[in-house]
Amino acid sequence: MTFHNPELLFLLIILIPYIIWYVLRNNQAEPTIQVSTVSGLKKAGNSIKPYLRHVLYGMRVLAIALLIVALARPQSSKSWKDVSTEGIDIVLSLDISSSMLARDFNPNRLEASKNIAMDFISGRPNDRIGLVVFSAESFTQCPLTTDHTVLKNLFEDIESGMIEDGTAIGMGLATSVNRLKESDAKSKVVILLTDGVNNRGSIAPASAAEIAKTFDVRVYTIGVGSQGKAPYPVQTPYGVKYRNMEVEIDEEVLQNVANTTGGKYFRATNNQKLESIYEEIDEMEKSKIEVKEYSEKSEEFFWFVTIAGILLLLELILKLTVLRRIP
Repeated sequence: MTFHNPELLFLLIILIPYIIWYVLRNNQAEPTIQVSTVSGLKKAGNSIKPYLRHVLYGMRVLAIALLIVALARPQSSKSWKDVSTEGIDIVLSLDISSSMLARDFNPNRLEASKNIAMDFISGRPNDRIGLVVFSAESFTQCPLTTDHTVLKNLFEDIESGMIEDGTAIGMGLATSVNRLKESDAKSKVVILLTDGVNNRGSIAPASAAEIAKTFDVRVYTIGVGSQGKAPYPVQTPYGVKYRNMEVEIDEEVLQNVANTTGGKYFRATNNQKLESIYEEIDEMEKSKIEVKEYSEKSEEFFWFVTIAGILLLLELILKLTVLRRIP
């Protein structure tokens, strides 16, 4: 339990003179009566009402104390702390070129890759995961984070056409490595997914792979596309049409990138195969990372005010009924 306004708790000090005043007044207010004999009073017995009047005062003092505590705004919260947990640092590097809209996956390559990647993220709650997208150039959609809700929301915002069309595999990998180079995790991984051949960018895939190796980043590459032909989107005077075109994936380049960095190359020809690839990657080793845990504070003043109100109401009822004074 913590207090938002702890300085107001000093108001409890005013209860001390209030209690002293009551004790002194009660001692001075003792009534006296002169009688010739007390023999007739012995049969009257003792009454608890004089004692109950002290209980009424105690209820009022307690109610005032509770109201002062409520003004200090008590809040319940767990302490913030750094905890060590098992996990790795992963950057997902995703091709968003127009060819990723081909419909040999359901509903297309891009949406299938997004959905399966988000399932992968859900299965690794302790990992720091980031997101890089690329086509003719690349940029970081989300830096490394353990806030996977934010990461998934950014995943959903991805669409083809966000940047100039093309396939810059080297740039996508280089940007991903740049997000990991300052990481202290023992295991740093890039999962790079593409469906084409490197044809844009100022950094060759082989050069980016050497950079990844220098920073101990292991790269898993995934080539997405069915064997043979697939329906690709083609812009025509009558709008976008789908035509069957040959699937071209530079598997040799992707294989070399994986081999250079100690990773592995996979070929996904449909949704089910892509799911199994992520499941295999999911079995990679883990290393310890530091995660800051915290919880939101909850206001708890309501119960203090409620109990104080009940005490004051009960005091009033007793004063008007059982302990009513005779005028």
